[in-house]
Amino acid sequence: MSQKPTPTPPAPETEKETAAGDEYTIDELAAFTRVPSRTVRFYQAKGALARPEIKGRVAYYNESHVERLKLIASLQDRGLRIDAIRDLVGRIDKGELDVNEWLGLEAQLQAPWANDQPRAMNETELFEFLGARRPGIVAFLLGAKLVKRHGDAYFVRSPGLLQLALKLETAGVDLETAVGAAEILRKHMGRSASELAEHFVKNASDAFSARGDGGDVAATFRELRPMALEAVRLIFSQEMERVLRKLVESGKAATLPAKGRAGSAAKRGRTAP
Repeated sequence: MSQKPTPTPPAPETEKETAAGDEYTIDELAAFTRVPSRTVRFYQAKGALARPEIKGRVAYYNESHVERLKLIASLQDRGLRIDAIRDLVGRIDKGELDVNEWLGLEAQLQAPWANDQPRAMNETELFEFLGARRPGIVAFLLGAKLVKRHGDAYFVRSPGLLQLALKLETAGVDLETAVGAAEILRKHMGRSASELAEHFVKNASDAFSARGDGGDVAATFRELRPMALEAVRLIFSQEMERVLRKLVESGKAATLPAKGRAGSAAKRGRTAP
């Protein structure tokens, strides 16, 4: 009688398989995601990460926790604070928000409005940008915070604004006055931008609900950008016309010199104030 072959014993389970497939202890989760266990607990305490499943005395995490940690890291890279992340993922979990649609909207909201990116220059490049090697100009620009120095490099925060200031100086307006004008604009435009953003956010839900189809918020913001810039140009132009008419009507315009100061600027040899 032939002997039956001895059954081959099953291969030993790996450490990953013994952890019930896709389950992790907190130490395993920390090792797998490279997120420290104390940070995992912090996210749980803040409500941004779901609690683990307790089996006996051991807490187990699963793939949904892994994906949520990836999403939290991605949102933090975009500058969101943990409280904002908690509110955002809460809406995602309730089905009120699609994460991919939100990321598309977020990209539109953070897209630059002005083609004026900061620029790093060495000393030679800076003087070429200024048009000449002028005594005292660098010290003035550093003091006015138009330029920052990092070792041998100069960081120009807004090349576009600096170029405008130089053009104003050529027209007879000294750099100090031009910088002061920019600060006035920034102060009031900053307040207007904040109020406008709050206004649109407050009324956005009603506006899109009225459309019936929900609309594409990201596409709307993409179309809004050039229209908003044109609206600012038109309204500012109208207001400047109104103010200058009042200046003439009040007689205050008579205090202005009859001739421009371009000649005086030329005599100074374009020296910085």
